[in-house]
Amino acid sequence: MAVGRGMRILGAVTSAAVLVGAALTGAPEARADDPTPVVVEQQFTTADGVELRTTLTSPGPVEARPTVVEFSPYGNNSQSFTFDADYNYLLVQIRGTGSSDGQFDALGPRTQQDVVEVLDWACTQPFSDGRLAVAGFSASAIMLFNSWHLHLPCVEAAVTRSGTHELYRDLLVPGGVQNLIPGAGVLALIGAPLLMQGGDRVTDPQSAYEAFAGMFTTGVNAGLAHPSLDAWWRDRGWRGDANDIPVLLIDGFFDVESRGAFQAYQALKGDGAHLLLAGGHDGSPAGTDGGAAEAQAWLDHFLLGSANGVETHPRVQLLMSQGDRTRYLAGDFVRRDGTDWPLPGTSWVPLHLGGRGLSLTKPALATTQRYATVPSIPTMTDVPNAALIGAAGLDMLTGALPLLTQTQLADLTGLTYTTRALATSVDLAGPVALELPLKTSTPNSSIWAVLSDVAPDGSSHPLTVGRLSTSYPGVVASQSLVDGGNVVQPYGDYSTKQAAKPGQWRTYQVELWPVGNRFLAGHKIRLTLAGSSLASLPTGQPAIHTVRVGGPAGARILVPVLPGSTLSFG
Repeated sequence: MAVGRGMRILGAVTSAAVLVGAALTGAPEARADDPTPVVVEQQFTTADGVELRTTLTSPGPVEARPTVVEFSPYGNNSQSFTFDADYNYLLVQIRGTGSSDGQFDALGPRTQQDVVEVLDWACTQPFSDGRLAVAGFSASAIMLFNSWHLHLPCVEAAVTRSGTHELYRDLLVPGGVQNLIPGAGVLALIGAPLLMQGGDRVTDPQSAYEAFAGMFTTGVNAGLAHPSLDAWWRDRGWRGDANDIPVLLIDGFFDVESRGAFQAYQALKGDGAHLLLAGGHDGSPAGTDGGAAEAQAWLDHFLLGSANGVETHPRVQLLMSQGDRTRYLAGDFVRRDGTDWPLPGTSWVPLHLGGRGLSLTKPALATTQRYATVPSIPTMTDVPNAALIGAAGLDMLTGALPLLTQTQLADLTGLTYTTRALATSVDLAGPVALELPLKTSTPNSSIWAVLSDVAPDGSSHPLTVGRLSTSYPGVVASQSLVDGGNVVQPYGDYSTKQAAKPGQWRTYQVELWPVGNRFLAGHKIRLTLAGSSLASLPTGQPAIHTVRVGGPAGARILVPVLPGSTLSFG
């Protein structure tokens, strides 16, 4: 039977959304040797009368054990972790998703209150011995971070993988620039269980109406109604710590939400948090377990009292690439550990832009250079999103066509600045800051800055990206990271748009998400100023950007050099 054009378009869109959505969940696959668990489904009624579907998975028989609780918007069988037979696992489908009633509020205040109510109930149920842990990956981790300002009853430990600290900054509107692909993917994946589990709503049409109304409202609010970081977004981000819970935070440098784990560690390190960079949506290096053993040991220690020494492990453990993401996933990585993040002893070294080079010395002559903000191919310039869709299957294509994951083509339409070859290997790990004097020909354009590792054969491999709308020139000084008088992690002020006037010079402080890479001797460090990724449509108005390089106030990038490394060039 022929498929009509409309059906083909719908199928293509659906396939893409499901592909991205699958990467955003990461639920574990069943193993053939797993024992058959006992599964008990039960409805929980919230204080406002909404019924939530809960699923208890127990090794059997169902009896009082420490219980891990996860709050997921992804429907049945969406638990993100597997722990051993000492634990029960309670999956809660949050309101307005899967088989739960109510209206989805984008992980907002009413759902946050549900988290508290469910934990309070679970603590006293026959399946619980009063000791709870919370766990989450991506959206279910975000649900926890959004709720941390509320007291979480009976919770003695937590394990998260990926997840945003602030939904606006860390995923959906980084730098004030819309991030379409993951936003659409999340909504598609949340909507899919609503359809597949629609039989649960047949007898309650009002429930179906509320659920889909919530999905529609969320799409409008997150995509159109709130371009700036206003009260709606603040309700869906970090609002403080009302608990004293030791948290293991797992993520990867290439993850689509990587900034969230670093910021969450900063907020929770006073409670004994540990940070493990072993992989998130982006996948884990071959030969590693992605942090599974560390997560098991974490709960065993804090819930069962096991003297396994996990609390004495380095508080920050980094698995860093050595050139590019593909080699990293193949098992080519280097470990660096520390007692804090950023690693103590890190120094931010300024590299000055001039001509087509990056150098330790400031060019004496001030000049200007221009480029057009031509939209760029995501696999070349959009590191977080490229890692997300790569882990979902695109890596098979880019493995055959490696140029798709390199920046050489993007370099042709933008501006490129490259160091000389490194005399010795150097480890860079930490946030990166770009100080960029720039004027734009049109308002509401976007700055897109990519940091890459250039191999001796000339191939250029993107490592991290900075994104900033020219409508947000301000920085919140009190929340920015400063080293030696320099802002090395600017905390942008996205509360109110201040559109640039055509031709108006402004100095923008662009935050590039943390890099973690060993640049080998003979390699080069490259910065590319390109047009916004096509994954971030709408990318703002097309523009001609003019940048100032050299002289007393020229552009520079501050890169985090770990102790034991020195930037020196041949």
